[in-house]
Amino acid sequence: MTMAAGKVVFALILASFLVADADNNEHGTVMFGYGGPTGPDKWASLSPAYEMCSKGQNQSPVNIDKNEVAYNPDLEAMERDYVPANATLVNNGYHIALLLDKNVGTVLVDGKNYSLKSVHWHSPSEHTIDGQRYVLTLANDIKLDVVLNKDSYQIQKHLKELAKETCKGDEEAHFPVGVVQTRVLKRHTNKYYRYFGSLTTPPCTENVIWTILGKVREMAKEQAAALQAPLHQEYRNNSRPTQPLNNRAVQLYHESKKHDEKSL
Repeated sequence: MTMAAGKVVFALILASFLVADADNNEHGTVMFGYGGPTGPDKWASLSPAYEMCSKGQNQSPVNIDKNEVAYNPDLEAMERDYVPANATLVNNGYHIALLLDKNVGTVLVDGKNYSLKSVHWHSPSEHTIDGQRYVLTLANDIKLDVVLNKDSYQIQKHLKELAKETCKGDEEAHFPVGVVQTRVLKRHTNKYYRYFGSLTTPPCTENVIWTILGKVREMAKEQAAALQAPLHQEYRNNSRPTQPLNNRAVQLYHESKKHDEKSL
């Protein structure tokens, strides 16, 4: 974990999923966990639908070794066009998610627009950079899911209400939070990493394009604690261990190098 001046830092991760929606990923009634008999090393044995969790060769998350990444001049800058939108907090048992209105906006990835659908959190981070595991991983659900931003203070006050809904015993707790600001999600990105991987929860479906932003940001420890609080104790540390790269390449987009090429 990395701490700085009373704040925790997190890696902001954008995942472009070219598979079915994560909310319809055949979890069914088979609940998985992060330790013991339902932990990550046992996922494939919990259901035939989860066999990719052990058989897959392109699994996520991974460690990103900055000395091994390959600059790709064909990668383009990420263009995000988000607007404030209504949202609902959800506790589905294994993580906290923020479901966004369908009109929140899009992100342009490799010439194709993807709609932002939801945000969910893992703690500590699942992907690592040079072996460093940050306190929180945020991934942006373009077609599927996962992002957090400094504006999370606006939802922090609603997390206690979500916890109350969870205590009622419902399988999945929902709590409307009204309009959520998205301005931080639109911040300019001058460096990111790209590789092909998978979902980091069962059924561990592959053919997922991961985009990991190079900028590490901060959030208050109180915010991180508030995001964990509605979950049962065994799911507050809900990160899958890093998986072998298996000869996959991790590509780099770097704005300054792109500008240098254009000036030649």
